[in-house]
Amino acid sequence: MKKLRFPHPLTLLTGCILIAAALSYVLPAGQYERRDDPATGRSVVVAGTFHEVEPAPVSFFQAIVAIPKGMADAADVVFLVFLIGGAFTVVDETGALRSAVGWLVKRLQNREILVIPVVSIAFATGGVLENMQEEIIALVPVLLILTKRLGFAPLTAVSMSAGAAFVGSAFSPINPFQVGIAQKLAELPLLSASLFRIAFLAIALSIWIFGTMRHAERTRTTPEVVEDLYEEDGVVSPHDLSILGMVVVTFGVLIWGILGLGWGFDEMSALFFITGIVAGVVGGLGVMGTAEAYVKGFRSMAYAALLIGFARAIYVVLDQGRIVDTIVHGMFMPVAGLPVALSAIGMMVSHVLVHVPVPSVSGQAVLTMPVLVPLSDLLGLSRQVTVLAYQYGAGLCDLVTPTNGALMAILAAGGVDYQEWLRFTLKWYLVLMVLGAAGIFLAIAIGLQ
Repeated sequence: MKKLRFPHPLTLLTGCILIAAALSYVLPAGQYERRDDPATGRSVVVAGTFHEVEPAPVSFFQAIVAIPKGMADAADVVFLVFLIGGAFTVVDETGALRSAVGWLVKRLQNREILVIPVVSIAFATGGVLENMQEEIIALVPVLLILTKRLGFAPLTAVSMSAGAAFVGSAFSPINPFQVGIAQKLAELPLLSASLFRIAFLAIALSIWIFGTMRHAERTRTTPEVVEDLYEEDGVVSPHDLSILGMVVVTFGVLIWGILGLGWGFDEMSALFFITGIVAGVVGGLGVMGTAEAYVKGFRSMAYAALLIGFARAIYVVLDQGRIVDTIVHGMFMPVAGLPVALSAIGMMVSHVLVHVPVPSVSGQAVLTMPVLVPLSDLLGLSRQVTVLAYQYGAGLCDLVTPTNGALMAILAAGGVDYQEWLRFTLKWYLVLMVLGAAGIFLAIAIGLQ
């Protein structure tokens, strides 16, 4: 009997687009009124204003037209992916990254498993600080070289990078695109309840690292000799260090720009473009070599960028069909009749369901938090707990939802089937969801404000 397999990512996303179009014929169209929020600089819904509107069913052709519209709608993210890919291809062409891989492999002889917690913590830090997702795509080829040298499967590379970053984002006390926006909308002080979040972040990340290490050990094979590594295997020259140091500084500037200057994707793209140019000059590639490396990087990122555009098209269809707000209203209103603790868990589960059609954590925050904050006040539920339910529900869903374009692009870059990823991730995702529920129960018990 032929083994059932998940469809190709493009097929899967196209199917989701068509399902979204079909839902526009089934669900009643409805909308909330919106207002500009000065605290977040975004347009947010107004609680209690949901009303039915004129139906706007999306035809088959309109659903297909939504694909290029989705790409245009995600243009800032798509261009970020292209420019990051180009920049890291330039850095890779200098040999610095591969020299660093060789150095790390040499230092970890007989202790190769330690690379997993080290790399996981590094990427989790990116998730904690700046919701790292698309930036990971360009780093996957280098991580694959590392895992091949150590005998680990490609899934390990994805798990200790994207997986760790997503877990870090979901449990972060500072992530500006998630907890930062949610706390502003809930009128809570930024960084409030940070110690509580840090404690659960440490537990969650430990669970994820344990799961990754366990899978890596079980699936380990004979390490491969990667022939395209440079001759000075295990040696990092001062020249390499200068380029690697510049990459570290770039991420430092990136975090400063996001947290201190309110940077968006366009500023991030410009920063990485500059990094690539400087790396090419310092690395001796010259103007022509740097340009050729950029073109090579753009080509390697094309498929990933397409996946992000296809994923965004799902939301475009739902928005055109005027059923996004209907879905949100239908998911959250039933929790109002539950006891306080169960209503909080109901919010978390509802956030999971909403995150499939609305895979942007920041977009979900401005869509749901203005509805949930007054609801939680009526229920006698702490606003801090409401934010936790959003974080754990929406944030952890990034690990599994196929509508997350960044996840699908990272899996494609790593050569990991979505079905294979689900088989590994689903168990640990459920464990982390239980941990999140336990955190919510504890927050209610201690009166977290």
